[in-house]
Amino acid sequence: MTLLELEPRRVLVAVAAGVATLGAALLLSGLSAWLIIRAWQMPPVLDLTVAVVAVRALGISRGLFRYCERLATHDVGLRGTTAARAGLYRRLAGGDPAASAGLRRGDLLARTGADVDALGDVVVRALVPIAVAIVLSAAAVVALALISPPTAAILAVALLVAGVLAPWLSARAAARAEADGADARARFAQDAVTVLDHAAELRVAGRLDATVGRADAENDTVIAATDRAAAPAAFAEAATPLAVGAAVLGSLLVGITAFASDPTMSPMSLGILVLLPLAAFEAAGALPAAALTLTRARIAAGRITDLLDRADRPVPHGATPVDGPGHLRATGLRSGWPGGRASSALDLDLPPGARVAIVGASGSGKTSTVMTLAGLLPAAAGTVTLDGVALDELDRTQLPRHVGFFAEDAHIFETSVLENLRVARGDVDETDATAALDAVGLGEWVSGLPEGLDTTLAGGARALSGGQRRRLLLARALLSPAQVLLLDEPTEHLDADDGAHLQRLLLDRDAGLVAADRTVVVVTHQLPAGTAADRVVEVAENNPLPAR
Repeated sequence: MTLLELEPRRVLVAVAAGVATLGAALLLSGLSAWLIIRAWQMPPVLDLTVAVVAVRALGISRGLFRYCERLATHDVGLRGTTAARAGLYRRLAGGDPAASAGLRRGDLLARTGADVDALGDVVVRALVPIAVAIVLSAAAVVALALISPPTAAILAVALLVAGVLAPWLSARAAARAEADGADARARFAQDAVTVLDHAAELRVAGRLDATVGRADAENDTVIAATDRAAAPAAFAEAATPLAVGAAVLGSLLVGITAFASDPTMSPMSLGILVLLPLAAFEAAGALPAAALTLTRARIAAGRITDLLDRADRPVPHGATPVDGPGHLRATGLRSGWPGGRASSALDLDLPPGARVAIVGASGSGKTSTVMTLAGLLPAAAGTVTLDGVALDELDRTQLPRHVGFFAEDAHIFETSVLENLRVARGDVDETDATAALDAVGLGEWVSGLPEGLDTTLAGGARALSGGQRRRLLLARALLSPAQVLLLDEPTEHLDADDGAHLQRLLLDRDAGLVAADRTVVVVTHQLPAGTAADRVVEVAENNPLPAR
C-alpha cells in the first residue's frame, strides 16, 4: 500500500459510498419483505404509502450511491496507480542502472505495466469491497438478531463460509496459478515482444517459426497452470451460492417454527427473516474476487519490490558535477551484461567532436560497451572517465544530460509526435522538432499527418513502420542536450541506401547533421564504405570473464 500512496480521506469516502450503496440494498430488501406481506393483509392503502415511497427512494438512491462509489473507488485506484508507476520510474531512473538492464524486456514490461495495474486493482476490487462487506454483514446479523437470534447465528455462519472459506479457496487457486505461470508468462511476453518488433529479421534468419513456437509453448504452460488451479477456484465459486441457500433455508425453517410456536412473531417478521439474508450476501459475494485480487497484488508487489531493491542497491558514485567539454575515455574496458560473458579489452579516446563506429557480430558486446560508456552498466574490467573523472565519481543525476545512450528499441509513447521528441528534452518547440525531423528524412511524413506534430501515434510504435520508428528515435537523439551521443543501430530497418547515407552523415562532422563539437558513436552491424569516421572499433567477445 505504500507504493500506492493512498490518501485515507479518499479511501474512507469510497468505503462510505460503498456502504451507502449496499446499505440501501439491505434496507430495500427488508422493507420490500414487510411491504409485500403487509399488502397481502389488504390494509387501508394509506397505511402503505410511506413504505411505497421509501421503496422507490431506496431503489433510486441505490443506483445513485453506486455511481458515487464507482467514481470514488476508481479515483483512488487511478491516483494510486499513477503514484506507484511514477515512483517506480523515479527510483529506477535515479538508482542502479543495472536494475532494469539485467531483466528480460518482457519481464521489465510486466513489472512496470501489469504488476502496477494489479496493485491499483486492490482499491477497486479488494480494499473497498472487503470494508463494505464487513460493515454490511455485521449490520445484517445485528438486524436479524433483533428479530430471531437463531436466524442471526445461521446467517453469521453462512457469511463466514462465503466471506472467509470461499476467499481462502480463491486465494489459494490464484497463488497456485501465479506461482506456476509467472515465469512462463514473462518468457511469453519476451518472445511476443521480440516477434512483434523483429518479425522481418527473424524470418530472414529462419528463426521466426521457432520463436513463435516457443511463445506458443510458454502460453500453453500458462494455460496449464490456470487449469491446475481450476479445482479450488470452482469450490470457491460454489461456496457462496451454497452458503446463500443454506442461510435462506435455515432462516425459513427457524422462522416457520417460531411463527408456529411464538404468537409474537408476525408474518412481516417472517418475510424479513427470509429475504434479508439474500441482500446480506450481495456484499459477501464480492469477497472471493477480492481475495483473488489481493493474492495477485501481493505477488505483483513482491516482483515490484524486488525491482526496487535492485534499483536501490548501493552504487559507487560521487557528487562531482559534470561540467567539462565532454572528453570520454575508456582504458582496458571490458563490458557485458550482469552475470554474462565480457567483451575483449578496449581502449577508446573520444575527444569532443569525435566520430567513431563500433562494429561486430551479434552478441559480441557492442550494446553493452556503449551502455558501459554511458554509465548504465558497471565495467567488467578497466575504467571509463569523463573529462578525467571516473564515471562512478560523477553526479549520476547530471551524467545522462552529458552522455546519452539511445537504444535501438527505445519506447515510442502513445502520444503526439512532438511529445515523443520531448522525451529527450522537455523544452523542444515546434521549430526545433520540425528541423530535426527534416534532417532525418521525416519532414514529408509529418507534413502529411492529420495534425502534424500534434498527431497522436495511436498504439505507440505500432503507428510507425520500422524505418519511421528509427528515424523518429534518431531525431529524438539529435534534440537531446547530451554532448556525447551513443547511438545503438540508428539506421536498422532502413533500406540499404538510406541507411548508408544517414550513417555517413552521422560520422562526418562537416555534414551538419550533428554539431561538429558533439561526439558521435555509432553501433552498427554493417558500416558502409566511404564514411568519415575517425576510428572504426571492432568488438569481439573474448574469454568467459563474468560481467559484474
